[in-house]
Amino acid sequence: MREPWRSWRRSRPAWLALIALAIATLMASSLLTPTAAAARGGRGDVDRMASQDLATGLDAKDLKGWAAAQRSADAERRAESAGKSSSEKRTSKQIRRSEAAGPMPRRAPRAPLPGQAKTLVLYDNAGPFGHLGELYAMGVANLGGRFGTVTAKPVQEYTPALMETYDATVYIGSTYYSDTLPDAVPQDFYLDTLLSERPVIWMGGNIWNMANSISIQEFEFRYGWDPTSSYYDNGSGIGQVTKVNYKGQTLTRKMPFGQDAGVLRPKISTNPGAAPVTEIATAVDTTGGGAATFPWGLRSGNLTYLGEIPFTFVSESDRIIAFHDLLFDALAPQTAEQHRAMVRLEDITPLSDATRLRAIADYLKSQNIPYGINVIPVYNDPKGVQSNGVPRTVRLSQRPGLVSTIKYMLANGAVLMDHGYTHQYSNVNNPYNGLSADDFEFFRAHEETPNGAVIYDGPVTEDSDAWAQGRVTAALAEFARVGLPKPRLWTTPHYAASATDYKVFARNFEARLERSLYFAGTLTGTPVDSSRYLGQFFPYPVTDVYGTKVLPENMGSYEPVGHNNNPPRLEADLINNAKANLAVRDGFASFYYHPYHDVAPLKKVVEGIVALGYTFVSPESLL
Repeated sequence: MREPWRSWRRSRPAWLALIALAIATLMASSLLTPTAAAARGGRGDVDRMASQDLATGLDAKDLKGWAAAQRSADAERRAESAGKSSSEKRTSKQIRRSEAAGPMPRRAPRAPLPGQAKTLVLYDNAGPFGHLGELYAMGVANLGGRFGTVTAKPVQEYTPALMETYDATVYIGSTYYSDTLPDAVPQDFYLDTLLSERPVIWMGGNIWNMANSISIQEFEFRYGWDPTSSYYDNGSGIGQVTKVNYKGQTLTRKMPFGQDAGVLRPKISTNPGAAPVTEIATAVDTTGGGAATFPWGLRSGNLTYLGEIPFTFVSESDRIIAFHDLLFDALAPQTAEQHRAMVRLEDITPLSDATRLRAIADYLKSQNIPYGINVIPVYNDPKGVQSNGVPRTVRLSQRPGLVSTIKYMLANGAVLMDHGYTHQYSNVNNPYNGLSADDFEFFRAHEETPNGAVIYDGPVTEDSDAWAQGRVTAALAEFARVGLPKPRLWTTPHYAASATDYKVFARNFEARLERSLYFAGTLTGTPVDSSRYLGQFFPYPVTDVYGTKVLPENMGSYEPVGHNNNPPRLEADLINNAKANLAVRDGFASFYYHPYHDVAPLKKVVEGIVALGYTFVSPESLL
């Protein structure tokens, strides 16, 4: 499988750019010529480089424009604040609720039962970049699906005491409200946050507006810091925050030039009577080779504050991991520490080498490692790329020896997974050569010249419920034809499909094991916009906004050779990614491996992950 995220970070058309998550990450580069493909044994399972980046489908101008707008608005707020006297900045406002609303019911929060937490996700949708809010909200909602049910809505739809009906509330401040863009956050939300005992996680902007609304003195007394004197820059710029330290792990933060809006630098109060503040994560500013630190995340009272929205430009070792874990504090605080791992063998086609498969199966069996096998039941080369121009199709039913090996694997710790029907689309390059395992099946893509960057173009022309179901039905029929069990798990070829397709997969399989795309319009119920989407990976099983269970793949794959400026990903890289994810108290280290590689690298990765304290489990054990 060539993961669908890697090269997006490079050149791409203006309307479709990489934000890279995220999580963690992903895609590929140079096209193998027919000669090079044939040199790999004519398998059709030629892989491209796995990437560290997640795509969002956002316009590159949006990302740069949003970051520039936030930096500009923050500079104006700083300048305006500097022109005020201390007494002017600290004039109290009367805290008062409308008599019509009545008093807010307050209940001491109790930890929700496992899997039954109710999460409220509030997001901004105002301003020129308001459409970003829904994408970020989907990211939070998907993660919230690990803990129970999630309700997501624009923040302006908040009504008095609404948060009291949920176990926790997450607010995503992606629109910087200022003098030129009036604050759309209801004052009731500010006041309820102050008065409630229920956990509120606030990420990004507008926390200063809450302090101004309820009075700075009240905010400091309750939370111990002053947002109105906190800014994204340190007086000379936003700096270069490249690391976040959390729970003993150093997490990465890599932002492309011009697209970093900064991390809010909180001013901790020194006023007598101010509440104590706990620094839960630390930002490291490496400007000029230094290592200046300041809080990346704070907690005081019921409020957890993160100085940025950690859904942009993420990788498997990214600071998004801190947010993955912090959700447990609000939604499942009694969760016991455990670390599980999963591995799957990728892109097994009717042309795969049965001898290599059996060797890997024997090693995993010797270590009592359960695993998944992603099988593509029909190999297709419609242009004859590997057969001198003669089209060729090979089915599992034509390879009884390979089928015998697959059955041997299933009898010795493996579980069968469906990886598409042919893992390619029609007789066209999509984007590479039309070969099974090289090309996308449910999404269109093309290579950008001259750098080979892969650009997502949207769903295939004939995309529909019936078309996608036809592909799935044909795949399942081929498995049945050779006496293999019906797979319970699905992995979308190259992790890319339409919202319609994902619903079809949900109807046919108990879960997906993959990274996925989430399209604008999904939360709002408006027509899906296939040009705007969030790509996401998970550190634990979730129920996503499509209503489907998704199992984690958050490590990527072993790739010894780099392509198109994408560096190799070696055994040590996968092990280091697993180490970073130890910060998630009930998290996974889940990766995949192509069986055309030798056993030795797989052995190193497995041994390294086990040495970190992970226990390998079967993907089906999570169903």
